[in-house]
Amino acid sequence: MVEVKQAGRGRSADPDTDPAAGGATLQALAVGENLVASNAGWTFAGEVSKVFDSHVSRSVPLYHEGHRLIAQVSDFFVKSDSVVYEIGSSTGSLTRMLAERHAGKTGARFIGLDVEPDMVAQAKRKCADLRSVELLQANAVEFEFQKADLIVAYYTVQFIAPKYRQQLFDKLYQALNWGGALMLFEKVRAPDARFQDIATQVYHEYKLDRGYTSDDVVGKMRSLKGVLEPFSTAGNLGLMERAGFVDVTSVMKYVCFEGFLAIK
Repeated sequence: MVEVKQAGRGRSADPDTDPAAGGATLQALAVGENLVASNAGWTFAGEVSKVFDSHVSRSVPLYHEGHRLIAQVSDFFVKSDSVVYEIGSSTGSLTRMLAERHAGKTGARFIGLDVEPDMVAQAKRKCADLRSVELLQANAVEFEFQKADLIVAYYTVQFIAPKYRQQLFDKLYQALNWGGALMLFEKVRAPDARFQDIATQVYHEYKLDRGYTSDDVVGKMRSLKGVLEPFSTAGNLGLMERAGFVDVTSVMKYVCFEGFLAIK
């Protein structure tokens, strides 16, 4: 979900100590689902990988609806000889959904990439019965992509260090066949401070309504410092445009969560 899902994924999972702080003992922050994390120390390893599906579906508005939307849009791009990538495949839920939807296209291949070994292990168990699926532990910034008809990044790029993002988008554009598509879903920053303040408070209320406590909300926010770095809508569009994409549209938006479809 980089990793450089990728940046936050390589961090220590120990919530009690932070080597960067000289080994000082830190307060363990509750973040929901009986998980704890340290300040600026969110990780997708260990216990997080075991409860990831429930945690993310409670935390991200329209999470499952976004999966279904991507599956529906994929009908326009996946052929019998297609290669499909999911960057930041986490536990493999979306990769599996796409493979099952296109099971009749016997030559199509579905490749999930994730930097976190624990996530890859979860995904391999979930997709073990699907011969068309391959799950790899890999950093998307460094990975050598085959030519593809569809590439999906579902709330993943926001965890890649900003200094690597343009390099990744350039690589994704080059990997796509002409007429192929990138589906990018991201948490996005608002265009100015007033809108950002509204979006932040609305989202916090959303999490409270889903059963998280105030301590959970604040703990998660603190754990994500320097790990989750969202760009604005304009910032994401700029990444795609500089890579070469011309035909780009928004396909879903809920306050600070947005999905894009870009066609080469």
